[in-house]
Amino acid sequence: MRYLVRDKIFAIGDDYWIEDENGRQAFLVDGKALRLRDTLELKDPAGRVLVTLRAKVLSLRGAMTVERDGRTLATVSRKRLSLLRNHYQVTLAEGPALDVSGRILDREFAVERDGELLARVSRKWLRVRDTYAVDVVREDAADTALLIAVAVCVIRMAEKD
Repeated sequence: MRYLVRDKIFAIGDDYWIEDENGRQAFLVDGKALRLRDTLELKDPAGRVLVTLRAKVLSLRGAMTVERDGRTLATVSRKRLSLLRNHYQVTLAEGPALDVSGRILDREFAVERDGELLARVSRKWLRVRDTYAVDVVREDAADTALLIAVAVCVIRMAEKD
């Protein structure tokens, strides 16, 4: 399933919809203004919070947590930086870590687990300006809300650096 994200509205306090490939609203990203740290909620169309994304305070390399029901589901952190590709690691509370690598600021990167592609983020499929797609390749092997949250976290962290 492919999800479309409007790229230019990543400011705190902004809310925006992520649509599925059929143009239906799939997730609402609700930016929480006036918080001490960067906080976003990913909600379903009915308004239920699926995951909460928070910037970690006092992190040397910058990190964000993805929380569900008050418990940390994953921690997203920078792994290493090279001239051509960025690398991030997603440490899950349960299960093997996810690896995120590619050209993050160009919106061309992949999310993998043990070498298996779970999702690909790309602008190349789209002609609409300021939009990128999150193509969830293995919906049966991963939590779609988590993969969307990872993409949002990684792009946010890369833009801040």
